[in-house]
This record gives sequence, structure tokens and C-alpha cells, in this order.
Amino acid sequence: MSKTLRLSEKWFHRGLWLVAFLFAWFLTGLGSTIVGDLPQVEQTRSLEDFMDPQRTPVLKASIKTAERAAEEAQAALDQAQLKLQTARADNRAARETFDNWLATRRVTQRAEQDEEVLQRTRELDGLRQAERVALTAVEKQQQVALDARQAQQRAQAELRTLEDAARSTYVDEQRAQELRVFGYRLALTLPLLALAGYLFKKHRKGSSWPFVWGFIFFALFAFFVELVPYLPSYGGYVRYIVGIVLTVIGGRYAIQALQRYLERQKLAEAQPAQTRQREMDYDQAQARMTKNICPGCERTVDMKDGKTDFCPHCGLCLFDHCGHCSTRKNAFARYCFSCGASAKEPVAESGKVAADLPPQAPEGAAAA
Repeated sequence: MSKTLRLSEKWFHRGLWLVAFLFAWFLTGLGSTIVGDLPQVEQTRSLEDFMDPQRTPVLKASIKTAERAAEEAQAALDQAQLKLQTARADNRAARETFDNWLATRRVTQRAEQDEEVLQRTRELDGLRQAERVALTAVEKQQQVALDARQAQQRAQAELRTLEDAARSTYVDEQRAQELRVFGYRLALTLPLLALAGYLFKKHRKGSSWPFVWGFIFFALFAFFVELVPYLPSYGGYVRYIVGIVLTVIGGRYAIQALQRYLERQKLAEAQPAQTRQREMDYDQAQARMTKNICPGCERTVDMKDGKTDFCPHCGLCLFDHCGHCSTRKNAFARYCFSCGASAKEPVAESGKVAADLPPQAPEGAAAA
């Protein structure tokens, strides 16, 4: 249809569509901000809100205390283990030195070294005692760390028991909150969708159509983007049911629109050809003629053979002859492309009949 519009009219149409999209974009931004703030209406609650208010803080404090005790015990254990390693290394080095010295003494068999044997033996006993003390310290710290871990595990187990007991109530409350937020979204978007349907039905071809279409785009975005993704699932039942309902509504509208269209076509084709031609929109008729479609019945017609003057389906006159120069021309043209004569001029002497065309539309009229 854009091929039949004037150049300025095309650009005006494009500018008006730009206005429609800009209007829809700003409305969508405002709507997204409002819908995004809707969850803030509800107080956000956590699992802890449904647990024992007296026992829960005590258990959390016990867990933290046990964690700190376990960390301190582990640090002390690391120090004790390091001391134990040092004591073992000292004992092992001293024993090796004593063994070497004792082997040398057996060879020399010097009696004056008996006191030194006793002295070295006492030193080894001291090192063994130090190693035993270090081992005792390690075992003590291991016991402390074990006690702290077990206390932490007991507190955590009891806390998990409280969490499990409160989880079902928390899930129910969370689901109820989601339903309330969804209700807010639904209460906001459904009136917009209903208003968009009314505007589409009554005002989509009016003088303010850019704002009408902009609002329609905004309402569709609000419903399908801001509402549908937040539908509660319940295993997918709600989504499928909503999809079925929307499909049925859309299908019913399409079927009814088709039936209304067929009724209009049947009534139009029952009227005389001149009456139909006179009531037909100029731009729409020209657009269909350029596509080899009959402007009356909208069926395909071969208009390039140079012979077809009437639609073989509905009998509408498609081509006639200029009343001034008798040139074969488009029956919906307002002027002859050959001589420029108006289609309203009287019939030429050749007897060719000029088409009875409707009065010219106002300048800049938009195509339907």
C-alpha cells in the first residue's frame, strides 16, 4: 500500500509510527519501574522468621562459640605438633650420637668413660621425657579440638532440625506472597489489556492512531513480559492453562473476524459493480491492483495480459477506456496516464465508457 502513497505522506506515516514506538517505549519504561517495585509492597521474610525465636539465637551463638573454640584449639594443636616434631628430632639426633659414641667405647674399653655413659643416658631420658610431654600436649589439644567440633556439630544438627520444622511453613508463606504479588501485577496489567483491546477495536484508525498503537504495544508488553513470566507454576499447570485460555480467546476472535469478513464480502459482492467501485477506497484499490489482486473480492487476477477488463470472480470493472483519448487504463485511476484527462470527463465519440469514480479524497488522506 505504501507504493500508492505520496512521498511526503510516506514520511509522515513513518514519523507517526516513530511517535507510536516512542510512546510505547516510555510507557513500557514507566510500567516496568512500577511492576518492579511491586514486590516491595510485601515484607521479605526468611526461613529464620518461622523458627523458634528463643532457641534459634542460642543455637547460633553456640555454633559461633564452638567455631571460635575449634579455631583456637586447632591453632594450639598446630603449635603442639610443631613442638612434638622438634622434641622427636632432638631425641633422634641425640640417640644417634649416643649410639655412635657407645660403639667407639666398646672398641676402646676405657673404664674412665663409664660416668659419661651414665650422663649421656640421663640426657637421653630427659629428651624422651620432653618428647612425651610434647605428645601429651598434642593429645590434649586434639581432645579440645574434637570437643569443639562435636559441640559445633550438635548445635548445627539441632539448628537443622528447627529449620526442617519451619521449612514447610516458610514455603507456604513464600508461595502465598508470590500469589499476592502476582495478584498486584494482574490487577495492574489486566485493565491495561482490556483498554488496549477497546482502543484496538474502536480507535485504531482514528486521527490519534499513533498513541493508540503505542498504548497497545505497551499493554501487550506489560502482559506478556511483565506478567506471564511470573505466573505461579504448580508443576506447569497454570502456565499451560493460561496458554490454552489465551489460544482459545485468540482463536475465537480470529474465527469471528473471518466470519465477519466473509459476510462483508458476500454483501459487497451482492451489490452492483458500480456501487462497489464508487464506495471503494482509492489507495487500497491501487495497492491491490499493483499486486494483481481484485480490489473487490481480493482474489488473484491476471492483469498483465492486456485483455482482462473485468474480474472473472466478482465482475468488478478493473480496466476501462479514457473518455478523452480512449486509452485503456486502470478503472480506479482519477486521471488518464496517456492524456491526463480527468476520469470525470464525458464519454468520447468512440463510445468507450468512462468509469464512474467517487469524488477525490482530501489531500493527504491516509490509506486504510
